[in-house]
Amino acid sequence: MSFDPTAVETITVDSYGTLVDPAAVETALETAVDAEHAQSISDQWRSRSLMYTMVSNFTDSYQPFYDMNRDALRVSLADHGVDLPSATIEDILSAYHDLDPFEDVRCGLEAVTDAGYEVFVLSNGNPAMLESMVETAALDSILSGTISAHEIRTFKPDADIYQHAAAQTETPLESIAHVAGPTFDVQGAMHAGMQGVWINRTAGLWDPFAAEPHLTIETFDEFATELGV
Repeated sequence: MSFDPTAVETITVDSYGTLVDPAAVETALETAVDAEHAQSISDQWRSRSLMYTMVSNFTDSYQPFYDMNRDALRVSLADHGVDLPSATIEDILSAYHDLDPFEDVRCGLEAVTDAGYEVFVLSNGNPAMLESMVETAALDSILSGTISAHEIRTFKPDADIYQHAAAQTETPLESIAHVAGPTFDVQGAMHAGMQGVWINRTAGLWDPFAAEPHLTIETFDEFATELGV
């Protein structure tokens, strides 16, 4: 499959790891636990948090993503024998409200929006998380809005969330390009009928069982170029 820029009317983008850099969350964790365990806890926290969202889609056990994240962190800490006060755990989680955008985001997305495209965040993050993300990263003048999994109480890569985005943006699925770093998110968007754009910032590997993304990029500047703007 190849990317068709002429079919694109609206753009949706993932949030954490796509627009903003979650490194500050890892830094907050590292200040609270010893260096020996920090990376392992961080990795387990991330993977367990994503697992919770996907399991909840099948077990009717929805919680806002912030709460899922808290539960995943608590389990990861306990699994490593680390006991932190609740206040410290909340301090670590609060780093999600203070994340910087990647260097290419503003320039790349400004080129896209200047060309007339509307760009919406489509995220598992609950509304309060997305509101603070947009404000802290100073992206409110670029983005046309945010669309949260919380609005329909289901997480990516369920097709329902991409269909919800199409309804919210009043754009047919096939006329939306969804840009995301997580491969499962790109796959979910493609399965629902969007064009999937993988922003591969870390020279990662595409999942071998899945169809190739319509487009692979490293930066939003490159995405603007692929759109012909």
